Amino acid sequence: MNVRVHVTPKKGILDPQGATVERALPNLGFEGVSEVRIGKFIEFRLDPQGKTAEQAKAEVDEMCRKLLANPIIEDFTFAIDEG
Repeated sequence: MNVRVHVTPKKGILDPQGATVERALPNLGFEGVSEVRIGKFIEFRLDPQGKTAEQAKAEVDEMCRKLLANPIIEDFTFAIDEG
């Protein structure tokens, strides 16, 4: 199973990288961009080992909560492709 995880700062949490990019884009000629959030993208392969789709989702969710994201200040989403 291929897993893709997106982690971003929660709304209301200071995102200095996002703010810097948002301020810089108009200087480069890109107008109308707002609410820039900079996060991280994590991709990995998960061996199914007889897991159901629901078990795999629960395992990835636990990985995100324990290591890949800080649930106090970050939001995360993930997608699992069984192919």
